[in-house]
Amino acid sequence: MERKIMDIKTKQLKLKLLALTASALLFGCSDGNDGADGADGVVGVNIDSASSVQAQFTEATVEEGVVTVNFNLENANGVAVLGLTKDYDLRFGIAQLAKVTEVIGDEEVDRGYQWQAYINQLKEPGTPPDDSSGLNPSPQYQANVEAASNCDDCLIDNNDGSYSYTFQQNIANVTEPLTITYGEDNTHRATLELKLPQATANAHYDWQPSTGATEDIQTRNVVNISACYTCHQPESLALHGGRRIALENCASCHTSTSGDPESGNSVDYTYMIHAIHKGQDRQTSTPDGMVPAPYKIVGYGGSVHDYGKVMYPQKPAADCSACHVEGEGAPANADLFKADLSNTACVSCHTEKPSQSHSSTNCVACHNSTDPYRGTGSAEKRHGDVLKAYVEAEAMGVMFSNIGLDPNGKLKFDVQIQDSSGTGIGSEFIKTSTRVIVAWDSDKDFPAYADASYSNRRFKLEDGTYDAATKTFTIVADTFDMPTDATGKTFELWSTVEVCFNNGGYAVDEIKMTECSDSTRSVAVKEAPYHFVWSGAGVDDTMQAAMRRSIIDAAKCQSCHNQENYHYNNGYNCQTCHTSDKTTKSDDSYPGGKKPTSYAFKAHEADGHYLKYAGVQSGAVLKTDCSTCHTSDGIQLGRASDRVWRYGDKETGADIWVSSDAGTCLSCHQKYLSDSGANHIVANGGILDGMSPEDAKGRAAEACATCHSPQQLLEVHGN
Repeated sequence: MERKIMDIKTKQLKLKLLALTASALLFGCSDGNDGADGADGVVGVNIDSASSVQAQFTEATVEEGVVTVNFNLENANGVAVLGLTKDYDLRFGIAQLAKVTEVIGDEEVDRGYQWQAYINQLKEPGTPPDDSSGLNPSPQYQANVEAASNCDDCLIDNNDGSYSYTFQQNIANVTEPLTITYGEDNTHRATLELKLPQATANAHYDWQPSTGATEDIQTRNVVNISACYTCHQPESLALHGGRRIALENCASCHTSTSGDPESGNSVDYTYMIHAIHKGQDRQTSTPDGMVPAPYKIVGYGGSVHDYGKVMYPQKPAADCSACHVEGEGAPANADLFKADLSNTACVSCHTEKPSQSHSSTNCVACHNSTDPYRGTGSAEKRHGDVLKAYVEAEAMGVMFSNIGLDPNGKLKFDVQIQDSSGTGIGSEFIKTSTRVIVAWDSDKDFPAYADASYSNRRFKLEDGTYDAATKTFTIVADTFDMPTDATGKTFELWSTVEVCFNNGGYAVDEIKMTECSDSTRSVAVKEAPYHFVWSGAGVDDTMQAAMRRSIIDAAKCQSCHNQENYHYNNGYNCQTCHTSDKTTKSDDSYPGGKKPTSYAFKAHEADGHYLKYAGVQSGAVLKTDCSTCHTSDGIQLGRASDRVWRYGDKETGADIWVSSDAGTCLSCHQKYLSDSGANHIVANGGILDGMSPEDAKGRAAEACATCHSPQQLLEVHGN
């Protein structure tokens, strides 16, 4: 017992000595001041954990040809991204914006400022693809970027989300494979591209090396990527394996000296973009006539990108403003396309031989604004000549009046086409084979096809009577019967009438409305459908016409398709004819051999809405992005329980009738619908095998909207 007490006392003594020692260290030997605070730790996220990455250059210098750049990495919340090393997929490019001239004969011609990349390589053609038609293989120079992984000490990590990179390429004296003369007063552009498994970052930095200035320097910023997004989705413009997403990076790498060795075609940015978008309309002139001249590039693994399959929706293609947007917020050089300095854009669309009357490809020698060849005019005028008719027609209007019944109980109305001042236009200027279309229940889903097919609801002006004194057409809609319950229904009169204009071209000074003939063109008068409520004998002025639920944003369609559509070029009122119960159409390429012709089906299945399916390997407009066309609540289910859809059976092609929400889904998914998917629809009240419209409506008890909210639909479609 005593031994245990002694052990306890010994331990207590040792503890007291330790405490005294600690006190001496803290106080007995202190100078009387508290210890200094340690440095704050860096707030950041590791690059492997960052779900988003944004890069921004902060400085660039050139010393004896050695380029050094500083840049920061952050995530979308502004938090520093740490841990970048040379072993990530990190690449840098460097180019200058230099004055370019071309010698033609004895004259030196100004070609403006163009990007010249310092990093280039000479590439020999690889193995030709199986289909080599239209390809002319030849060695080509290509601008390039350098990989940080090729240098052990070029990248410096400052451990706070900021980094420094020294280029491997010295730009002071570049002679191979191309001679690029460094100009310290020229604007220079450094570019960065970082590709991570989970994110991509691009950045650029423009500066003048002689002064370090970043403002008030020469620029060549022509198009903003927001203009591209009117038709394209961002992910469809992630090119070169998803690595390159910024136009500024593209422009300084796709230089005028760059070409594709397997095709022999230029990949200069201006040339390439115009040639791609000319698409299926790109032609060249031969002694035997015009022949297709599709722009082709041979890509990774020998794959042929045939841009002759592109159906460019911006019609007419002469509308440069579709991409070259000017005005507030526009790029500094948005109007450069009017300068008439280079032939590149001309031949990329029109090819080197637009007609047999052209002896050379020096287009701007004749087509310029300062000294044009007699009768030609500048490119701006010639493109403007194409567009002026559309501008004129857009200011015109359509007036409906005297709506009622004829003695036989048929709908009767007058229509007058008016100029911008409201004055009637004479029939000699109107293409009288164009039509007015009648519909009712336009606030719902338009007339039932069985009651009045669309072909019986459209009426040519020339089939009516014309009063030259009032410049008015009278139409009797005698190919359908008025609905028995017409009173109180919302009706619609929709004009697809076109007015004639002269063509532009050589020696044409002015575009103006012209008496119709075989040598004129016709343009649709843009006017919204006229809606009214039927009173029993005419228009009920006391009633407000009901409006259809919001589904499609026509402005979104217009921004991509512009003035010309498939047919009936007055807006996007396609559903007035292409109703959900419209007949099916024979098509051997579709399961069962019959496919619907409803508006939803045709829009969702259009090749041009997903070019990957058309063989171009480019999802220009991704169909899964519902918001490309729809309004914010345009995909709300459960709003039209009375609607039915007509489809063809996937095996026999026989007509089947489908319930409202199920038919909406099938407009995209019928071709791919699995048994489990069909069972899911049926289990939740959908009908996929209706024998008639009444059968489908009578058995339907859809509960789709319970789970499939607009937000859920956007998420499941990958928006």
